[in-house]
Amino acid sequence: MAALVIHAGERAKARLLDEGIHEDMFDALVGASGGPKWFVLYGLDRYLFGEFFVGRQRVLNTLGSSAGAWRMSCLACPDPAAAIERLADLYSHERYSERPTPGEVSAQASVMLANVLGEDGVQAVSSNPVFKTHIIANRGRQLGPNSSRLVQGLVLASAATLNAISRKALSCFFERTIFCPDPQQSPWRELDDLRSVSIALTPDNLQQSLLASGSIPFVLEGVANIPGSKEGLYWDGGITDYHFDLPFDQLDGLVLYPHFQATVKPGWFDKRLPWRRAAMPNFNNVVLLRPSAEFVSTLPGGKLSDRSDFARLKYAERVTVFREVLERSKQLADELRELVEKGIEPAQIRPIV
Repeated sequence: MAALVIHAGERAKARLLDEGIHEDMFDALVGASGGPKWFVLYGLDRYLFGEFFVGRQRVLNTLGSSAGAWRMSCLACPDPAAAIERLADLYSHERYSERPTPGEVSAQASVMLANVLGEDGVQAVSSNPVFKTHIIANRGRQLGPNSSRLVQGLVLASAATLNAISRKALSCFFERTIFCPDPQQSPWRELDDLRSVSIALTPDNLQQSLLASGSIPFVLEGVANIPGSKEGLYWDGGITDYHFDLPFDQLDGLVLYPHFQATVKPGWFDKRLPWRRAAMPNFNNVVLLRPSAEFVSTLPGGKLSDRSDFARLKYAERVTVFREVLERSKQLADELRELVEKGIEPAQIRPIV
């Protein structure tokens, strides 16, 4: 049973067959939202951060939302492999009260991120000359710091309803904010699919932008007035960019996208909209790596880990399940390493759907 499945756009497929898989072919690395679904990708991240991209000298732009942003920030730390290991360990051992408030979850997430970044991580991530970290969060245009849960619910319901009609309606409610080291040089500085702005990523706003990127409404609190950005309350990057639908094809090189499923949904509200998929021309130069359905069926419960596990499983059982998934995920890395070393055949590449 193969654990790893590779999807590629037409331009990406042609290069893979011509050149094989090597780190210099990629101009960008992206990480989607998904919370603990990320655990099945830990092995891939550990290999990519600790082996594949080690010694890279050319700029690699990374882009992430929510847990994907947390992962991408690890790559720009002084010791990327150690940082991603800390994230896996701390996130899989997160423990809350029986009925945690958003304030409790936010406070623990903030401590976790500080521990993941470590003593030198804040400076390293915000100024890394090779790994350029891009973090997506969303400023609420209709949600202020004093908005009640009722108002939050009404705004989110309205956004979801109008989004089902047109994705562009999200701009009425949220402004995509991309925190990055050099906004003028970012490949995503001129996005026009939704209302967007780029803000300089600095040591003063790194941790708050990471926290905001994962601040799911009703689960965590929004992050107010991030330094260097517009005043307001910032929320989960996945609201606009759950799996991304951006013009990756405009990059000269390829885009590497470790993902936990085959389908790509643009935003958070699109998850249950069967007609809403990413525009495939955007993914012409994307290489998407994911676990096979057969592999996922052998994981605990026959599924990917997800946020429901925090409520469904007792702490000890949950940690056991999460740790097993993290350990099993190394099989994906072993298979990717073999492809890097031995080459890839046409039958091993599937189209992106």
